[in-house]
Amino acid sequence: MHVMIFGCGYSGTAIARAFAGDGVRISGTTRSADKMAALLQNGVEAFLFDGETMDDGLRRALADVTHLVQSIAPGKADPLLRLLGEDGANLPSGLEWIGYLSTVGVYGDHKGAWINEETPCVPVSGRSKERLEAEEGWLALGERCGVPAAVLRLSGIYGPGRNAFCNLDKGTARRLIKKDQVFNRIRVEDIGAATRFLSDHRLGGIYNITDDRPGPPQDVIVEAARLMGVEPPPEQAFETAELTPMARSFYGENKRVSNAKLKASGFEFSFPDYPMSLAQLWQDGRWRG
Repeated sequence: MHVMIFGCGYSGTAIARAFAGDGVRISGTTRSADKMAALLQNGVEAFLFDGETMDDGLRRALADVTHLVQSIAPGKADPLLRLLGEDGANLPSGLEWIGYLSTVGVYGDHKGAWINEETPCVPVSGRSKERLEAEEGWLALGERCGVPAAVLRLSGIYGPGRNAFCNLDKGTARRLIKKDQVFNRIRVEDIGAATRFLSDHRLGGIYNITDDRPGPPQDVIVEAARLMGVEPPPEQAFETAELTPMARSFYGENKRVSNAKLKASGFEFSFPDYPMSLAQLWQDGRWRG
């Protein structure tokens, strides 16, 4: 088995760990030469890829890939689809499975209602519209080439080194209050495990990779503060808070995302909700990463 992860960052490294084992070659790309050493430490054969051109080393490595995971944000178009060709002419001949990491942002705003993979997508932001186009491209490519292609729609990602404890510790945590606002989350290790599960079972199609417990974002801060034994930051009204345009745009989408389809396929989450997940992160001391 040769797994190649394009855009091997936070989620990609967790996916690499989920696939690691005897007889498994894992390759990954990064835009930054500085990050190559960290990938190598995680057992990932690292390649530089700027999203524009593949060097000869990367092309050679791609030739015998059996499992391809694409995690690079699309921009105006998916960089990898463009290079591989819409007809799949440049796909590895032994490819067995494709995974595309997307976002629950493609659903847009559903005013707090429960949604699933059948819910129509009404993306709000330009980046979510680009994601939806990339999803369609990968699904179509898989169908044309007879390779199962899975779209993994991820909710808010957290885990070791990226969580409410880190934000409280740095003094950057904010308790923003917006009436009836909820978000789903997903622990990064469950992204890795879900990717491995879908590939092992050669499953294609669209799957929500998300926890069981959508909830108000301020509740996560309060729970983390309770576990740390510190005071949570004061409440701030969302409407008057200073936020970046991207941060504000997240609050423009409100939905409860169901993971029933993934569970029905046989997958079991290790971290199904944020209270038990935060407790585990705090108890084992790995919250800092």
